[in-house]
Amino acid sequence: MTKQPGGSAAAEFDQPVAGDPTTAADSGTTRSETAPVQQATGADRAGATDDAEAAADAGTHATGSKTAVGQPATGADRASTTDDPDAADAERDASTDDEPATGSGPAPVPGAALLALLALGWLAAMLWSTREAINSAAAGVTAISLSAFALPGVISAALVAGAAFALSGVDLLGHRVGERATLRFLAATGAGLLIGLATAFAINLTYADNATTNVIAGTSAAAAIIGGAVAGARSAPTVGAVVAAALGTLVFVVAFSRARDPLFDLFGAGDTQESLVGAAKWVSRTESLLAGVVAGLLAFGYLAWARRRAIRRNPDAPALRWPAYLVAGAGPGLLLLVAEVIIRVGGRSLLDLAAALSEADAVAQTSLGTSRVDNGIWVLFVGALTALIAFGRTLGPAGDDDPEPVAGTER
Repeated sequence: MTKQPGGSAAAEFDQPVAGDPTTAADSGTTRSETAPVQQATGADRAGATDDAEAAADAGTHATGSKTAVGQPATGADRASTTDDPDAADAERDASTDDEPATGSGPAPVPGAALLALLALGWLAAMLWSTREAINSAAAGVTAISLSAFALPGVISAALVAGAAFALSGVDLLGHRVGERATLRFLAATGAGLLIGLATAFAINLTYADNATTNVIAGTSAAAAIIGGAVAGARSAPTVGAVVAAALGTLVFVVAFSRARDPLFDLFGAGDTQESLVGAAKWVSRTESLLAGVVAGLLAFGYLAWARRRAIRRNPDAPALRWPAYLVAGAGPGLLLLVAEVIIRVGGRSLLDLAAALSEADAVAQTSLGTSRVDNGIWVLFVGALTALIAFGRTLGPAGDDDPEPVAGTER
């Protein structure tokens, strides 16, 4: 209905006629345009009459106009995003590429090259000392006995050298290997194979050509390959701690040999066979106990060093849990037991040949084998316990790690 000019309803807007689609469409289309007009009209009324209620109405209309204007734009953006999924995927991929990748590569191994050099140097020293001892023997029977006595030292050194060299090689490959466990294992085993072949070639080239030489060469090569396979484990810092602790344990055992004679006297070794056996047992236990403590402390120290290096590279790097310290401390003992298995399987012919020389040699070989097994078990448990105790002393009270509550908030 059209308003008459001059009538009481002349100031009102024309209402759309119900059922008229053209009028409804025009009303919905121009809703955002009507709101600014209403805002301006309310503002003029407020300025003309200085009425507070009219000013409040103007503010209300202003808020409504902002909402009305903003709704069509938001709906348009939402429609464009929904209608074009490829553009949304591209935008999501771009935002993902911009974020820094965390944990995408293997953890670095501190001092891997230095460990490899030290382990290879220790293996060369063991091979040289064994060669000198065998060549100094006046008769072939004595050379066989000395070869059997020197075999455990060579096998242990080859096992640690293969692991250290493989660990250094995998660390140099870095992101080319990445987190692919199979490729990492194959690369580490291949590096251990190189050390094994080099060791066998050096033994056959420098030692006398006989049956014992071939046994030492083949068993040493097998030990280096097994050590390389051990280095293929995923937790590279833990393997590095095992290698460092095992190398330190081997050096300690050789250095401890100079203190055996004074300890024999300290533990009451006399002229009787019973006193000698009892003193030897206590000397062996003391050596194993101290070797386990050395292994645990070295494993903990290496992991602590690796932790500091990782924090410098990435402050958000996750900390190693207690199982890593447990494995690192027990690792040298495990390597000693693995070396004993290699000796008894690969070097069986040499041990049997040495035991057949005399009854005293048979007793000596049996006693030495039992002593090596006991030593490995002691180093395993004492090393693991020492590493855990050292790690536990670095932990604070449980409440120290809780964040402080923010003022004005409830926990």
